[in-house]
Amino acid sequence: MRNYVVCLPLVALIGCEATLPIAEVPTAVPPVVTEAAMPESNSSAKKLFEKIEKTEEEWKKHLSEHEYHVLREKGTERAYTGEYDKHFEHGAYACAGCGLVLFESETKFDSRCGWPAFYAAKAGDRVVETADHSFGMVRVEVTCARCGGHLGHVFDDAPGQPTGQRFCINSVSLDFIPKAKLKAEQLEVDAPPKPAEPAPPKGEE
Repeated sequence: MRNYVVCLPLVALIGCEATLPIAEVPTAVPPVVTEAAMPESNSSAKKLFEKIEKTEEEWKKHLSEHEYHVLREKGTERAYTGEYDKHFEHGAYACAGCGLVLFESETKFDSRCGWPAFYAAKAGDRVVETADHSFGMVRVEVTCARCGGHLGHVFDDAPGQPTGQRFCINSVSLDFIPKAKLKAEQLEVDAPPKPAEPAPPKGEE
């Protein structure tokens, strides 16, 4: 009984970092991901946007206490408490730190793990996947490619999904954009600036 009591806080702490069976409630520490199957980083991916860099003091002013803990300190929200765990409205999910659209509702599914799950990111260059050795496990951390905010982890444990992957993401790391508002906000967030039109020659309208 003593071992069971000691393990409970650890499971609650690592949260979505654990690899979980798709149809089961989390009850134990997951199997370890092998090094051979893990990317060190995809930071060399083509960048379509400029990175955002702030001091930690600036991030503290920009984010709520909970957002700062997860996005900047790599924390994890408690299972089944996140706003978007059972949220399936049509739209997209942007980084709560910088507004970059990262996931779309079409790729979201109910993994029953207690956190929002997606089988793919919007594009490979929107997120960075990095080896994570914390808590004595080998996993793949997912961060926002523009601001570096911690989003969650990705696992190869969703065989019923098109990619076989489960992006296990903290709700607090995301902001939802309804489909009706998506186009305007995507243009503002994602589109590169338009080149200035050349001035017409003198004497021409």
